[in-house]
Amino acid sequence: MSVKHFLTLQDLSSDELRNIIQRAIELKNNPELAIAQQKKTLALIFEKSSTRTRLAFEVAMTQLGGATVFLANADSQLGRGEPIEDSARVLSRMVDCVAIRTFEHEKLQHFAEYSTVPIINALTDDYHPCQLLADMQTFHQYRGDIRGKTVAWIGDGNNMCQSYINAADKFDFELRIACPAGFEPKPALIEQFKNRVSLSQDPKSAVREADLVVTDVWASMGQEHEQNQRNTSFADYQVDVELMSQAKPDALFMHCLPVHRGEEVSAEILDAENSVVWDEAENRMHSQKALLETLLSH
Repeated sequence: MSVKHFLTLQDLSSDELRNIIQRAIELKNNPELAIAQQKKTLALIFEKSSTRTRLAFEVAMTQLGGATVFLANADSQLGRGEPIEDSARVLSRMVDCVAIRTFEHEKLQHFAEYSTVPIINALTDDYHPCQLLADMQTFHQYRGDIRGKTVAWIGDGNNMCQSYINAADKFDFELRIACPAGFEPKPALIEQFKNRVSLSQDPKSAVREADLVVTDVWASMGQEHEQNQRNTSFADYQVDVELMSQAKPDALFMHCLPVHRGEEVSAEILDAENSVVWDEAENRMHSQKALLETLLSH
């Protein structure tokens, strides 16, 4: 039986992803429905710091009746230069699933190539698919199916933005991206999904009549040294009351957190009634539980 990995949203079909979202909703409403994963172990290999991702995976696995083993970079031989393929082969013989949070997406792909158990992308510099599961679940919770809706991404064309591009394809919605020059997502990705995605440098046109507005920090992990320069480049890309007024009156606001209040989003918008960031954060656990249940039962 082939191993099913989750490195990007493209690794699963639209139906599989929608089933995971529906399952996450079911498990949130009734945790007792979960398929027990007793005696199964999830390894967490994190080269980047984390709050929501790690906590969501550990709580989800605990509630499924399984166990987790956490390895920071300093705790594993990977951090001391052991070949990725060797670590993948060894871990595959001891655990049932591995979630990896790292920098280079290629490292994750290399690990998956030699793993005989499912590998989950817990964040790379290129993609953050687990967050998109939570975002799609959250939108469904408030507004129903996102199919045919309009989503505006404002800010950096980072791993979250690129996962939203994949989501536009898989969940059948229109994505409008507004980025300052030099901070766009990968051109090949835009070209591949040009029937779903448009790119501009105008936040107002991107947000106009949108059903969902999403942003992220201007400097992600590993880019802190660029903070001052990025603050200048992104000065016109803050999601504030004026910008949100261009969206539909009932448009939702999302942010994957952590947030820099007063930078990428004003405090007034973050704390507004149509901001669903706290449900979005909680849903990381429910959606990752549904993902684990799916991959471990495959």
